[in-house]
Amino acid sequence: MKIGFVTQWYPPEPVFVPGELARELGVRGHRVRVLTGYPNYPEGRIYPGYRQRWRTSHTGGENVTVRRVPVYPSHDSSPLGRTANFASFAATSALFAPGYLTGADALYVYHPPATAFAAAAVARLARRVPLVLHVQDMWPESVTASTMSPGGGAGRMIERALSATMRRLYRSATAIAVISPSMAELVVARGADPGRVRVVLNWTDERLFRPVPATASARAALGHRGRCTVMFAGNMGPFQRIETAIRAAYAARDRVDLVLVGSGTEEQRARRLATELGAGNVRFLGRRRPEEMADLYAAADYQLVCLRDLPGLRGTVPSKLQAALACGAPVLVSAAGDAARLVESTGVGLVCPPEDPTALAARLVEAAALPPAARTALRHRAREVYRERMSLRVGADQIEDLLTKSAVPSAGRSGPATARRLLGGGGRPAPDREGPERETGTRPR
Repeated sequence: MKIGFVTQWYPPEPVFVPGELARELGVRGHRVRVLTGYPNYPEGRIYPGYRQRWRTSHTGGENVTVRRVPVYPSHDSSPLGRTANFASFAATSALFAPGYLTGADALYVYHPPATAFAAAAVARLARRVPLVLHVQDMWPESVTASTMSPGGGAGRMIERALSATMRRLYRSATAIAVISPSMAELVVARGADPGRVRVVLNWTDERLFRPVPATASARAALGHRGRCTVMFAGNMGPFQRIETAIRAAYAARDRVDLVLVGSGTEEQRARRLATELGAGNVRFLGRRRPEEMADLYAAADYQLVCLRDLPGLRGTVPSKLQAALACGAPVLVSAAGDAARLVESTGVGLVCPPEDPTALAARLVEAAALPPAARTALRHRAREVYRERMSLRVGADQIEDLLTKSAVPSAGRSGPATARRLLGGGGRPAPDREGPERETGTRPR
């Protein structure tokens, strides 16, 4: 099958889902054409070794061709910069889509941003190619709750416009893959045909994130002092509310060390808070190469997942959760919704309400008190859950099934009734062969 991929984010950017999916589908014999931008996330600068040109194509693996189009590089807190970044990809990808994606049996669109849909929309004008939309993030909430959106009347206008846009996208897709049960409910409530929606858990880059032995050098890099060490790895942005973790760690300073690996728009504020509190048990390591992360995961005792208490985030499971479980690392989760439910129901860690430093501090103390045998059991369980429910093999099976069914001649081109029949029918989401617990999400914010 010929598959057209449209995604603004693609390796070497640290957005694993579209890159790993394209590679896996290519290995399975499908011919994949990826339309993407020049890598600039998360720093907002074009990566070394890349120079923006109008026609740059390269091989992205077996049966995978990647075409890059120019973008306005930006990923800071500036609303204008971020808007220009999204809009520029919409314009340049739409310009090249008709020629580059011609002949595709099905299109795959990775969302966010919603503007990535522009190229697919143009490609469908000449020939009604079926389209699978892979929703990782709920818009407009992820925009209006961030620094991208102004307040007041202008903010409300943006919210209404984005809400209307998303309703149109959900209705026009042949099939929709979402990353959690709560997200499935939301997209259906906003206009998606429930018979076209399937929950597909995300995966991680399994070549990078895997179980490895803990080494002395990695423990030294974390500043391990022989007591319980909890690591937060990833983006420190407005949705993580990292100050909750710092306050909790300070409250549990006699029992736990907190190590923060990564960066983001809220990093400097977090550093100031740690200094003001005198939290000597909180350390910042800055951004590390992806190749180093498995060793760091192994050197820590637990991985921390934090999310703000926002309705739009309750259907989100951050990508750091998959990475941790793939490495066999138990987790502490300060979040509401599907992320917390998954961890609680599978027994791969401890859970507490979001944005509650007191509750998180109690969980930190509880985690520190677990005996070695209990921690070992948690590590084995974490790896088992990843393999059975979140792995690339499991996720690619389900996306491939959606693409294949959508691309059947007369399917995806014969209207909603045919698509409903192919994707599970009966007005209910098509069954997920991996059981009731779903989720995750890796997407730039």
